[in-house]
Amino acid sequence: MEIEVTQEKLAKALNNVSRIAVGKVTLPILNNVLIRVNNKKVSLTTTNLDMAIVDFLPVSNSKDGVITVPAKLLAEFISNLPKGEKITISEKDHKITISAGKYKSVINGSPADDFPELPELSEKNAVVFKLGVEEFKNGISSVAIASSNDLTRPALTGIYFNTYDKTLAIAATDGYRLAEKKLIKNVQSEIAVIVPATTLQEVLRSLSDEMEEVEISFNDDLVRFRLGEVEIISKLIDASYPDYRRLIPKDNDIKVEVSRDELLRVTKLAALFARTVNGAIMCETKKPNIFSVKSLASELGENDSTIETKVEKEGKIRLSARFLTDALNALDSKDIEIEFTTRLTPMVLRNKKKDDYTHIIMPLNS
Repeated sequence: MEIEVTQEKLAKALNNVSRIAVGKVTLPILNNVLIRVNNKKVSLTTTNLDMAIVDFLPVSNSKDGVITVPAKLLAEFISNLPKGEKITISEKDHKITISAGKYKSVINGSPADDFPELPELSEKNAVVFKLGVEEFKNGISSVAIASSNDLTRPALTGIYFNTYDKTLAIAATDGYRLAEKKLIKNVQSEIAVIVPATTLQEVLRSLSDEMEEVEISFNDDLVRFRLGEVEIISKLIDASYPDYRRLIPKDNDIKVEVSRDELLRVTKLAALFARTVNGAIMCETKKPNIFSVKSLASELGENDSTIETKVEKEGKIRLSARFLTDALNALDSKDIEIEFTTRLTPMVLRNKKKDDYTHIIMPLNS
């Protein structure tokens, strides 16, 4: 096996794939990257058994072959070579020799036979969606904040891709808040699958400025993301997702419109004083034109900030300042709509005049 490639291209590809190369005591081969050269095509592959990342690398010259070598070591070595250097990698007797100008190193490898076989997604039965990189990035980021880290409830540790009313939507909830983003309208296929949030984090990390489109393919137990020269394949979470749309209140008595930036500012101010009361703040509507956000009395003091807006009904709700801040950061309109009914029902936040994003926050116990 032999390849010639520039330092920048190889360093970038190794940085992409090496993140998940975390070996287990019982399977140290997972520390390695699989380097395969076949018919002038080069691929770098790593896997942790639940997910695999493949980066297809453009090279100048190549000779067929395959080997695995420690991913972190190779990535760190290549990243420390001077930019602009042309690198030659050749393999013999399960060792690779790396040459770049006056630099040379030999790294011990392992036979490719020991590397786990990658799952293959059936193209024939796959459900495929395509969307722009920025749409994908913003959509995932806006709902991922609501996913859970509780491994005893595996369904909630993922993001739910589902279709309804010919719309592809994604949703996440940890039981205390819920976020839904509508990604694509007028879709013809139907899906209802849970993608691990950890997989989507790797997808976001792998996106680059030159990428324009994300292709997402699903079958019964796998999902594949194609991002230019990078492919990420992952198992889906085998669990039932709650019927989250039933949790979104339909009729709320209290409705106000406020500036997103202004509400974010006063929420952060209240949060400074709420640190000793578990981050609890109170949101309150007062006739005729006041929406207030205040911290509860604590040893640090008190804070009460107001925003002028039209108020038709008075009410109050106790929330987590962190959850409200997260929701406001996920909203992208200059003005937003807030709804709730009583201090015991969730607060609903949406972008004004847009129905693509919904965020609900459960109230804290009084």
